[in-house]
Amino acid sequence: MRYQFIRAHRLEFRVKRMCRVLEVSASGYYAWQLAQVSTRELENRVLVEQIRAAYKTSRRTYGSPRIQASLVRQGIACGRHRVARLMRREGISPQKRHKRHPVTTQRQPGVIPVLNHLNQDFSATVINEKWVSDFTYIDTAQGWLYLAIVLDLFSRKVVGWAMAEQMDSALVEAAWRMAVQGRRPSSNLLHHSDQGRQYTSASYQSCLSSAHMQVSMSRVGNCYDNAVAESFFGTLKAECVTSQFASQALAHTAIFEYIEVWYNRQRLHSTLGYLSPAEFEQQHGH
Repeated sequence: MRYQFIRAHRLEFRVKRMCRVLEVSASGYYAWQLAQVSTRELENRVLVEQIRAAYKTSRRTYGSPRIQASLVRQGIACGRHRVARLMRREGISPQKRHKRHPVTTQRQPGVIPVLNHLNQDFSATVINEKWVSDFTYIDTAQGWLYLAIVLDLFSRKVVGWAMAEQMDSALVEAAWRMAVQGRRPSSNLLHHSDQGRQYTSASYQSCLSSAHMQVSMSRVGNCYDNAVAESFFGTLKAECVTSQFASQALAHTAIFEYIEVWYNRQRLHSTLGYLSPAEFEQQHGH
């Protein structure tokens, strides 16, 4: 207790004077202080190894908030600031995203888009209440691939996806069909997309109409209107598509594994209270 008092007041009084008043030796205090620092450092070394293990399990994609949440799930007591400090000290950080990309959204002349019924309200109370759709590029040494997704706003789960060499209506229809076949939604589901010609095409709009879905579209040039889909693609590019794939086959395999094995079933999502989309749906009885 006396050593702790000295350490707590060392900025107010001289250490030697406090040692004399409290009848302890200065050398004894400094030896105790060194032992305390060493104990803390030993604890940090153990925690760093646990951080490294969680980082490796995350495919080297988690930053400090998800690392801390992952450790807490394992019963390891640690604060977020401590984890962040140790990660900075050890140079542990998520991979950088691959930035080369083409333009994907191309409006079809003469098509009048529908209103933005979603209106940036990305909340949902049950599954199959609101879906958002979009597609992006995948860079490979054999040329561009395009990935279309359908994402359920309730759980942020990717419920439909497809890949192809052409960014046409067949691509987005394939992703939509996968979502419908897997989820069997009731009528009046809100389907949101941008105004790209793939989504405004007669064939795609016919699909939505036949399923009695309410159609919503983003405003021109406003990426925030479809922010959740954009966010997913940002995560994908940061965690999976970090460099050019050697082939289209490798790209397809990697993205299949990322979506179906990692993102939907294992990756902790901050919006879901650090649960995976599958865990979140199970917790809500789906």
